[in-house]
Amino acid sequence: MMKRLFYLLPLIVAFPLFAQYTDVINSNRPGFSESPYSVGIGVYQLETSIFHRKFEAQSPIFSNPRATGLDLHFRMGALDEKLEFNLSTSFQSNEFAFTNVFQSTRTQFGLGQLTLGAKYLVYKPKYQDKSKEIRSWKKRHSFDWKRWIPHVAVYGGLNFGSVLNDFHARGGITPKIGVLLQNEFSHKLNVVTNIHYNYIGGYLPELSYVVTGTYNFNQRWSGFAEHQALFNKQENQSNLGAGAAYLFNKNLQINSSLRATFQEETVGYHASIGVSYRLDKHVDQFEELDEFGNKIEDDEVQTYNKGFFGRMFDKIKGIFKKKDKTEPQLEEGKTIEDVQENPRGRTRQKSILDDLTKKDEKAKKKTTKEKKKAAKKKQRAEKKAKRKAQKAKEKEEKKKKKEQEKLEKEIKKLEEELKKEEEEEKKKEEKKKKKEKDKKEKEEQKDDQ
Repeated sequence: MMKRLFYLLPLIVAFPLFAQYTDVINSNRPGFSESPYSVGIGVYQLETSIFHRKFEAQSPIFSNPRATGLDLHFRMGALDEKLEFNLSTSFQSNEFAFTNVFQSTRTQFGLGQLTLGAKYLVYKPKYQDKSKEIRSWKKRHSFDWKRWIPHVAVYGGLNFGSVLNDFHARGGITPKIGVLLQNEFSHKLNVVTNIHYNYIGGYLPELSYVVTGTYNFNQRWSGFAEHQALFNKQENQSNLGAGAAYLFNKNLQINSSLRATFQEETVGYHASIGVSYRLDKHVDQFEELDEFGNKIEDDEVQTYNKGFFGRMFDKIKGIFKKKDKTEPQLEEGKTIEDVQENPRGRTRQKSILDDLTKKDEKAKKKTTKEKKKAAKKKQRAEKKAKRKAQKAKEKEEKKKKKEQEKLEKEIKKLEEELKKEEEEEKKKEEKKKKKEKDKKEKEEQKDDQ
């Protein structure tokens, strides 16, 4: 898997996990930015590009409107996997122009840059390994916000201005410092940010930054987009560019780029095509193993905490001591049986099988513990759901009982009202009958008279 990842990052950066060295070339070209990673101990890398730059001469000013040449950037790792030494220079033909009433031009060939520097990786963040997440699809495919934390390297170098041509010379030796940052948002997308303070203490000190975004389309092709800006007291410059790189083999990369340059109110272009090649003499550290795959170690000779002179006098005594040719020489207090039981020299560690068995038992214990934990969690959830259902049932019963009591009250009330109405009707009928009776009696009395 690591080898596949390395093949996906051929342009600006590599993606190492434990060391700076990578299986494929780790080139900074065709961008102007620089990765915080070194090439690794024993790697000698040359990054070259043929370039042509052009913009309209400004008036009235002395300028360098055209330049064609060869950029060279040599890198090597030494002393430490995180440390890299590099040399940057350029051989170029410059056309210089001075525009006043008329424009005059002249051409000069020479060095346009010579910088010797070094960088060291000081911080490398650790990201989550989402491939080990098997319980949650969402967590496995979610974005790791720690990827906003960049890898950090510091840069220090010296500019040698006295050997450059007249236009590019800025005095003698001047220092250059910088901070190199890199964000690895995914195995395909990387963003590199450089901040430099250049020509410190010399003529026209310069502050600059460059931001490069790299995207890997497949194992061979990758593209980038970049923005750079430079600031000094006299003028501000910037450029916006894009390009592509092709990984020809693990030690050779071909790249090209095209940029729009902006200098004050003038717009120009910068085009380049180049090759990066490395000589890989890197040697991996290895451990000597026996036929069972166990590490072979040498027994340490016990010194009994004696000092330097004590050990030296012991050796001198051993030279003049009479030796028994028939018996092996033994240390004081030891017998032949002890030596035979514990022979000196290389000893083998415990079998890999024992180690695997222990790891298997540990994994089983962990799995059993997780199963018990999951079972307890399930049991608690079931109890909680049961209690919730019981409470809901009791609540429903109380609600029904309350509604029933309410209905009974309403029925009782209706019955009372009906009874009342019946009594009133009965009274009305009795009154009516009484009136009719009284009326009939009156009529009878009237007839009698």
